[in-house]
Amino acid sequence: MKKADIGVALYITVAFVMLIVTIPSSLLDVFLAFNIAVAFTVLFSCMFVKEVLDMSFFPTILLFTTIFRIALNVSSTKLILTTGDPGNVVSTFGEYVGGGDLIVGAIVFIILIMIQFMVINKGSERVAEVTARFTLDAMPGKQMAIDADLNTGAITDEEAKRRRDKIQDESNFFGSMDGAVKYVKGDAIAGLIITVVNIVGGIAMGVFRQGMDVGTALDHYTILTIGDGLVSQIPSLLISLSTGILVTKGSKDADFGTALVGQLFGIPKALYLVGGLLALLGIVTPLNDILFVVMGMVFVLVARMMASTLETAKIESEVDMDEMAADEIRQPENVNSLLQVDPIELEFGYGIIPLADVNQGGDLLDRVVMIRRQVALELGTVVPIIRLRDNIQLNPNQYIIKIKGIQVSEGEILFDHYMAMNPGFVEEEIAGIPTFEPSFHLPAIWITEGQRERAESLGYTVVDPPSIIATHLTEVIRQHIAELLSRQDVQHLINNLREGNPALVDELVPKLLGLGEIQKVLQNLLKEGISIRDLLTIFETLADYAPTSRDTDILTEYVRQSLKRAISNKYFMQGETTSVVTLDPKVEQNIMQSVKQTEQGAYLTLDPDKSRAIIKSVETETRKMENMGKIPIVITSPIVRVYFKRLTEDYFKDLIVVSYNEIDSAIELQSVGMITA
Repeated sequence: MKKADIGVALYITVAFVMLIVTIPSSLLDVFLAFNIAVAFTVLFSCMFVKEVLDMSFFPTILLFTTIFRIALNVSSTKLILTTGDPGNVVSTFGEYVGGGDLIVGAIVFIILIMIQFMVINKGSERVAEVTARFTLDAMPGKQMAIDADLNTGAITDEEAKRRRDKIQDESNFFGSMDGAVKYVKGDAIAGLIITVVNIVGGIAMGVFRQGMDVGTALDHYTILTIGDGLVSQIPSLLISLSTGILVTKGSKDADFGTALVGQLFGIPKALYLVGGLLALLGIVTPLNDILFVVMGMVFVLVARMMASTLETAKIESEVDMDEMAADEIRQPENVNSLLQVDPIELEFGYGIIPLADVNQGGDLLDRVVMIRRQVALELGTVVPIIRLRDNIQLNPNQYIIKIKGIQVSEGEILFDHYMAMNPGFVEEEIAGIPTFEPSFHLPAIWITEGQRERAESLGYTVVDPPSIIATHLTEVIRQHIAELLSRQDVQHLINNLREGNPALVDELVPKLLGLGEIQKVLQNLLKEGISIRDLLTIFETLADYAPTSRDTDILTEYVRQSLKRAISNKYFMQGETTSVVTLDPKVEQNIMQSVKQTEQGAYLTLDPDKSRAIIKSVETETRKMENMGKIPIVITSPIVRVYFKRLTEDYFKDLIVVSYNEIDSAIELQSVGMITA
């Protein structure tokens, strides 16, 4: 155990021993002096700590000091009632504070109790309660602000995690403080009760056990009781004051004393007025003229010194700023930051800024956060941070989307308008500005706020500008999510899987497959929109087949077959017959005969005329399916699927190609066409 742990354990143990065992008066003096020292230590620590979380264990400190103080009360009460000699500290406090006068001592003690109980304790309790409530209410807003800063690139992932942890710690601290101040309040009440018991019990002991008359017993035991009350209530008052300081602390970056003096005496104009007023009171009223005039002059001198100090500080600040500007010009430019390429960027013109500004009611930042969550749930991978930037070179209502610094898509919106799209069955047209929806390039119309209700009643799909941008950004991310999956991202996925399945991960990585090979398999799946959330199944399949083949394309096909339930659920409806297009066996044979294996992998060497014929047949069959209102799905044999997909992906990016082994046995299919050459 550490020395600090032993010390805390002894502190609590001594308190419980004092509750049971009667200790000598000399030892009680030591503990009382130590209690006063601890109270002052807590007070000064609370004064000079810069942030409340630097005293995050303050509620526990309150509990421990309260227990120790109550134990001292019990021990001193035992000595007062049994021996009439509670030690030097208690006797001195009783005689010195009251000046040897019973009435004066009683009045001082009562005033002290009233100050602690009615002023400091009550105020600290209320402030702690309100602060706890406000802190809890502000948590969602603070977390949203952190997410916004993270998405705009203002802070890193580590900084965002540190801020979230700090918010959680603040919430826990003020919640604990709300309950911990009850210890101090209860301690004050207990001290008052113990005082009454001591006086009554002391008089009884003096009269019946020691043969004193009532007056002598009252005088002797009341002074001792007042001393005992003072020696325990003064540390209690210090702890109460510490609690009040901590819960009302406003400055986080300045020392307590410096901030307090600076705010109180930092305005020379106010000090001049105070000095003049004091001097005037001393001259025109019967008040002590020497005292008030001298004090007024002191305030005027302090005001003059403060004004001079502020002027000097202003000049020094200007000089420092000039020197910093000169140093900035002289020093070589740091171009390291310019070398960083953001994975995803959304740049927009100044007309779209209100959509991203929370202060103007914009919720684009919140939508970006939801996009990352949506893609994570849908595809099982973490989307990199999406940087949002305004670009004055763009048109006011224009926005562009960049992947790894290169523009891949763009769009334009009308800020005060809505986009209305005909789902296909609405016959009545509405007036508006013709346009195209940027995500899927569907025909649409810009309408005003006043037309929105009518368009919705007619059956149009009406969306607002933030939804348009968010949908467009989501589709772009889906299209490029495979290339956004880095080796570091794969390592994070492996680390997460290792926590629950260490044996599987150790078997596969790096003994059977390297990090890059696993990355390629996952990229192949994401490229065709297959979720990698079921990483356990993916890794188990790779561990099964990696000993026989390290070809990532072949391994991908094995993984797809293991994920056939997810693939079937994605493309086919349970209980319904799905129309599909099949591949002519001759075409499959031609494709397999054209596959060439090399050390770098397999590739097609199909005759150009046959390739054109296959592409033309695919175009014919897919158009037929689209005219029927169905999504084109091509079914092939397992060994051909990957090569056929590779052959057609440049011409039909969204064409779904599935092998027979990837379809669940419960799915019913109907062939409505065949691709021939």
